[in-house]
Amino acid sequence: MNHYELTLILNPDLASKFDPYKEHFESILSQLGFNIHYCENVGIRELAYTIGINKKGHYLIYQLDGDPANINELETKIKYDNSVIRHLVLKTDTVTESDSFLTQDTKEAKKRAEERAHEAKLKAQVQQHPKPTPSAIKEDENSSEEKKDESPKGEEESSTIEENSEKTESENEEQS
Repeated sequence: MNHYELTLILNPDLASKFDPYKEHFESILSQLGFNIHYCENVGIRELAYTIGINKKGHYLIYQLDGDPANINELETKIKYDNSVIRHLVLKTDTVTESDSFLTQDTKEAKKRAEERAHEAKLKAQVQQHPKPTPSAIKEDENSSEEKKDESPKGEEESSTIEENSEKTESENEEQS
């Protein structure tokens, strides 16, 4: 038994029928005697170059082990499958059950896109509420000071001042 990694690039129009296709393909693999250790659905990604009329492809990566005699038959079945745009079968030393570089890159790209969207949102909020200039701040401070000077003291303020002065007088008398 050898270990293999099978990468399929599927037609992106297959996205609505992906699950039935995946079950069908896995049944073909089991009929040929391959054991599936790990299946990774990377999703739809843009291709490096156009293949036929496709600019995007749905990536699917399998970690398998099986008889090397059945690899030719597997590749023949894949070649004549119209849903498969490209495929690659590699012999590996061990089976890995971790995410591939494509999945990690996709997750990082989504994270970067979310960060850019958040930054754009913050910039839009800043543009809607511009920061006041230093001269505008000084004008606001001056006008608020003028308002404080113009406002009459209320009865409460004058009564608290009188109470404080009485306290200080009584404290002075106690000290002498």
